[in-house]
Amino acid sequence: MDLETFRWLLTDAGQRLLATAATAYADEAGDPVRTATEVRRHEPDPARAAAALTQVRLRIAAEAKFGADAASMYFTPDALEQATRMRVATHRASRLSLAAPGSVIDLGCGIGGDLVAFARAGLTVAGVDLDPVRAAIAEANLAALGLGGAVAVADGTTLDLTGFGAVFADPARRGGRGRVFDVEGWTPPWSFVQSLLARSAVVKVAPGIDHGLVPESVEAEWVSDRGEVKEAALWADRLATCGRRATVLGPGGLATLTEEDDPFDGEPRPVRSLGDYLYEPDGAVIRAGLVTAVAAGVRGGLVDEHIAWVTSDEEFRTPFARGYRVLERLPFREKQLKAALRERGVGSLTIKTRGVDVVPEQLRKRLALTGDRPATLVLTRIAGSGAALLVDPLP
Repeated sequence: MDLETFRWLLTDAGQRLLATAATAYADEAGDPVRTATEVRRHEPDPARAAAALTQVRLRIAAEAKFGADAASMYFTPDALEQATRMRVATHRASRLSLAAPGSVIDLGCGIGGDLVAFARAGLTVAGVDLDPVRAAIAEANLAALGLGGAVAVADGTTLDLTGFGAVFADPARRGGRGRVFDVEGWTPPWSFVQSLLARSAVVKVAPGIDHGLVPESVEAEWVSDRGEVKEAALWADRLATCGRRATVLGPGGLATLTEEDDPFDGEPRPVRSLGDYLYEPDGAVIRAGLVTAVAAGVRGGLVDEHIAWVTSDEEFRTPFARGYRVLERLPFREKQLKAALRERGVGSLTIKTRGVDVVPEQLRKRLALTGDRPATLVLTRIAGSGAALLVDPLP
């Protein structure tokens, strides 16, 4: 979609075509051929018809990230894929607003999802993007949701940022050939990110960022939403409150864990024998290097020094880990394991692996179980040796 076509979508005629496309999509149950035929009956221009159809499909896809707001927002396929899930963006914006910076500028704002979150948190917002279409979409999304803010086409690395209370950046980590792993290949590059972290700034980075890249005075926060790690955010010295943080967003709200909650931080990792319960730390906890904080919280230890499974003799409920009751230890060798599972009447099998070279889908196919009992199997290492554990998830 080019800029001219997008601006036409914002006109009265474009809005009528969007409504027509949405109705046709619903009436035709999403059938692409019949929906396109109906839309083109109202709009012969192929670019305009295609743009309306694309927006309808993207709005439906965007509900997973933006909820009800998606129905009135605008997207491009790539920008939607790169956009932050609104629950995560809202958490980040709420935290930033507590520092009372007054205003924030988003360098590389995309379609404006983070701008929406910042504006709703009470901040004065501005955004820039190199892509004129994305900048126009960001501006339109703020307007569609009744939010104020300014958006411009500009290179954020060339701007004077002194007039803003805080800076937010989400460097692009994809290029023409796919994901870019070299941090200097990001847009903007890591060297520019480091300059931002010398001021009041928050930078969104990939969850797999090397801990060694994070400056000592900067807080690295890993955030998961309903068990899925979504991002790491680097909080500059003026905004940082710790060194490493794991934040878990779940149905019950928000929970957070830092190195200050870990009595084993900087100490040898506590390894112990398998207990009655097994705990699988949340991905944000693992990324933040706070697995031993979970071990302390459940009065337990690790099953192996290098494996992120925690064991305890006690049953706990914690937002930072999924708990399992250990039922029994089964043979680790595949032939004997298959026989043991069949003997127990297992047919439907959930397989969780960590620290072993096993592909669950392939193993499940080779086991060819035919029983009627569902079960959960953990394949991991205990004290350096392979182990197969039949477990029961805690409610």
